[in-house]
Amino acid sequence: MGTNSNDNRRYVFLVDEEDGGERIDAYLSEQIPELSRSRIQKSIRSGELTVGGSPVTKPSRRVHEGDRLELVFSPPKPLDLEPEEIPLDILYEDDGLVVLDKPAGMVVHPSPGHDRGTLVHALLAHCRNLSGIGGVMRPGIVHRLDAGTSGLLMVAKSDEVHIALGRMLMERRIERIYYAVVWGEVEGETGTIDLPVGRSPRDRKKMAVLPEGGKEAFTTYYLLDTHGPFQYIRLKLGTGRTHQIRVHLSHTGNPVLGDPIYGGRRVRKGSLTKGEIELAARLLTLIDRQALHAGELSFEHPLTGVPMRFEAPPPLDMQSVLDVLRGVSA
Repeated sequence: MGTNSNDNRRYVFLVDEEDGGERIDAYLSEQIPELSRSRIQKSIRSGELTVGGSPVTKPSRRVHEGDRLELVFSPPKPLDLEPEEIPLDILYEDDGLVVLDKPAGMVVHPSPGHDRGTLVHALLAHCRNLSGIGGVMRPGIVHRLDAGTSGLLMVAKSDEVHIALGRMLMERRIERIYYAVVWGEVEGETGTIDLPVGRSPRDRKKMAVLPEGGKEAFTTYYLLDTHGPFQYIRLKLGTGRTHQIRVHLSHTGNPVLGDPIYGGRRVRKGSLTKGEIELAARLLTLIDRQALHAGELSFEHPLTGVPMRFEAPPPLDMQSVLDVLRGVSA
């Protein structure tokens, strides 16, 4: 990987035997984690990719062992988003990056139906410079949190930091710890859910565990407390697939309390006592999203190598749920 003198970014890869047969857009998204798959697809369709010196414009093309891929990624277009003065809870900031505590309900970047009020809009008002690697709509965004998930998030202010953080994520050198209230009993006091995750074939807006065709995904959990039909757990991300924690827990029969997509708002009356049903109904009035919070973040600063660790307590709605549960089990 290198950089051309005209400021285009040039990526060169030689395909190994184990990657042969993979879609070319999927292969590149794994090799260049700082670029979204949709951004890579756009680059391919724009003629920025060659294989063995010949242009390739179909993201669905399969790679073969020995293929030499060269992607010349053009500089991002000037941002045309309107900055918005939205308060941000910033825990750390320097010339290269920002670490903040994202509130539940805030969408990270613009998308259909979310063209105002996103974290990106707020960042543009706060920062003079943001990395352009994520594209016009995702400046500075290295990793994301679902709109309904609260907690710690890193943002890159320079391309150098963005590339470094993306590589660290791919190499699993950034520790991300989440906390969740879930339905039912998880298996054992600790365990690892190792199940591939991909786009649901039944509903393209959802993710699902896919025994065939999904991407490697594993999540380690640790039991903290049990409160009747609910448990409070700590989770460590091994990989960072879309909706990974929510999909994994739903698949094991422990959906996150309040999750509107993966079964966290359905009260299973047949398996609960009358008192537990009343408790569940009460909790669901306290939180209108998944009770999932990114509470800890640890990594070495990509420029200085200094160890950094951040913590953020659960927000008010999730804390209210915990207070009720602890009062019930006291």
